[in-house]
Formats: sequence, structure tokens, C-alpha cells
Amino acid sequence: MMAHGGYGRTVGERNWAGNHEYGAAALHRPASLEELRELVATRPRIRVLGSRHSFTDLPDSAELLTLDDLPAAVSVDRAAATVTCSAALRYGDLARALDPEGLALANLASLPHISVGGAIATATHGSGAHNGSLASAVAALELVTSAGEVLELRRGDPDFDGAVVGLGALGAVTRVTLDVEPAYDVRQRVFEDLAWAALLEQLDAIMALGYSTSVFLRWTAPAVSVWVKSRVGAGDELEISIPGARPATVERHPIIGLDPVNCSAQLGVPGPWWDRLPHFRMGFTPSTGDELQSEFLLGRADAVPALEALCALGPAIDPVVQVTELRTVAADPLWMSPQHGRETFAVHFTWVPDEAAVRAALVRVEAALAPFAPRPHWGKVFLARAADLAPGYPRLPDFAALAARLDARGAFRNAWLERHVLG
Repeated sequence: MMAHGGYGRTVGERNWAGNHEYGAAALHRPASLEELRELVATRPRIRVLGSRHSFTDLPDSAELLTLDDLPAAVSVDRAAATVTCSAALRYGDLARALDPEGLALANLASLPHISVGGAIATATHGSGAHNGSLASAVAALELVTSAGEVLELRRGDPDFDGAVVGLGALGAVTRVTLDVEPAYDVRQRVFEDLAWAALLEQLDAIMALGYSTSVFLRWTAPAVSVWVKSRVGAGDELEISIPGARPATVERHPIIGLDPVNCSAQLGVPGPWWDRLPHFRMGFTPSTGDELQSEFLLGRADAVPALEALCALGPAIDPVVQVTELRTVAADPLWMSPQHGRETFAVHFTWVPDEAAVRAALVRVEAALAPFAPRPHWGKVFLARAADLAPGYPRLPDFAALAARLDARGAFRNAWLERHVLG
């Protein structure tokens, strides 16, 4: 049993990006499971606030609670190849606890500063043609319902696939059990000046080059850059090349012109999984997010026509975009995951921090992507309403029934859920 904490804790009245001010009248900090049970059982409307990296009112409610003061003990079960931790723990803290154990997670998101509970509740992901979202690593979870009941759900249980990507609608997830594997090293290389035509012609091959691959681009720029993260010992990590692109000779930031000092090491230098899979170093805590973000997840077969449709909007949307990232994510069985039942191609927009301009751009982006049945990242900015999104989630009726059963009095419902999910 290991105790670990203190990485990237934030307290404030706004989210990380500063674009949403929480409307809650109180922020509670239960220090024990019993205190938490009493709290959620007696409040008419309450939600759990994670690491504040959602860009909307998704976590907001009349009252909020943070799980930061609950015991953050990390427990490894080597026989089961799992680790159990507080849902409030940040991935950076979890990696620090796993490192001396010689263990690793299969993947990480771009930032290591997000909480485990918040990331899995929204199906946050990294990249990799064969890598699922962070939620796909969940083997079990502990949940406190609005009746104060403590439930434990494990992979294979009837409600498990509905509860993992729970969007905060089912209760307060207090502890999470994740799959682990032996620690591994990763090399990262950046390839530059790949022409758009070459990208589209060899898109599938490029996205499958590494264990985790990302493409960074501007819609009106003539070329893109490709970031390839390869597991050391995988056999071909030293032989990677991309026809038409040149290897970068200096380290880069995903946003052209910014200092890469806080980015994870590149140039093929091997390093531990936790220091290469994120785009940014764990020792760098972003104090503010001078940006807004959106992401749309499509079937991989639609990737090229979707990119061509977005390219046609380039002159209109590029003034609002800092950078766009393309990634792949493996399908999963989780009911409310944007990767549910579909091998996924993800288009992520990092916008300028101008909400009105971003919303105007999203009108055009969502219209252009509509023929490809896009599913938005739940934690980011999008416009589509529940009726628009429902056809993309065949298990939505089951999820709504599960929410009604576990939260019969609607304590965890909020305006965001009504607007975008439950209708």
C-alpha cells in the first residue's frame, strides 16, 4: 500500500481555461467516505468537481464537492495486474506511484494533470491505432449513489459498461481500479513539412507508424507535422521514416512558434512511458489555459473525406484555431464513450480564448462533419444537443435507465446533462 498526492492541485471559482465560472453556492471537501455518503444523500443537487479541465458547465450544480481530501492511497495488485487509487488522483501522481513499482499504464492523455475520475467519466484519450481511451483501462470502480449507497462494479458486471463513462450522472466515483503492465520506455520523433496531399494519401499508414501518433496542423498551412511515439523494443522504432517529410533536428512545440521547454523530449531520446506519452512534461503544471478546446470523433473510414470537408473551411476557421491535432483511438464497449463500437479518428481543435468566435466557428465545423456522424468529446466545447447526438449512442436508453435507477431523485442531474445527453 502506497500513499501519494499533491500533484497539480487547483482551487478556484473558475475552470482551468477560465471561460466558465461555477454557479454552485458551496464547494464541499469530505475527508472520509462516510462524510461523503451523508453529503450526497442529503443535498438536492450536487456534482463532483475534478481537476477543472472541462471547458463547459458539465460538472456544475447547485452544490459541488471535491474528492481531493479523501485518502489517496494507491494499491497495486500484481496478481490481477491492476492498481487501485482515489478517483481524485491526477495521472501525474499515479505515474509517480507506479514508477518505483516497475509498472505502467497502457496510455496517457496529452496532459498528465487531469484527474483519473474526470478523465474516465468523459472518455478522455491519448492516441494509438490499438490504444483505447483511458476509460478502457478501468477494471473496477467504487460509486456512491445519491441514496448514500456504496456500489462496487467490476468488468463483466451487467451495469459496468454503462457506469465507466458516467458523465457524473450516476453518483460520486470515489475509487478506480485500472489495468497495469510492466513499465516500458518510449522514443518520440517529430517529422516536419509533410504536404497535405501526402498526408491524405498515406493517412492510415502514418497514423499506425508508432505506438501513439499525432498529426499537428493549421488548415491553411501547406504542410503538417507528425509526432511519432514508439515503444522501445517493439522492433522497428529506430527505422521510422515518412516519405515526403523530414525529421526535426530541434525540439518542437505543438503550436508553431512557442517554446518547447515544457514539452516531452523528442529527437528519438528514449525515456520512461510517463515522460514521453504526454505531449507535456509532468513537472510543468499549467496554471491557466489560454485556450478553448473542441474535439470530434469519427469512424476511421471517414477520416479523409472529413478532413477534406474541414480543409474547405480553412480560411474561415483558421483565424480562430491555434492548432489542430489528429489522433486515433481503438473501439470500446462503454455505452457513452465516443469510441463505443467504432474504430475512431479524432480531430481536436485548440482554439483562441474567444468564446463567441469559437461558437461561430463550431456552427460551420459541426455542419461540415454532420455527414460523418461525429461524436464530440464530452469535456470540451460543442453545440450539438441531445436529440442530435442520440442516434450515435445506441445504448443511450440503457444509460438513461441506469441513471434513473442509481440516482432516482435526480441529485446528480444538471443543465449540461439535460441539454446534451438526457434531453
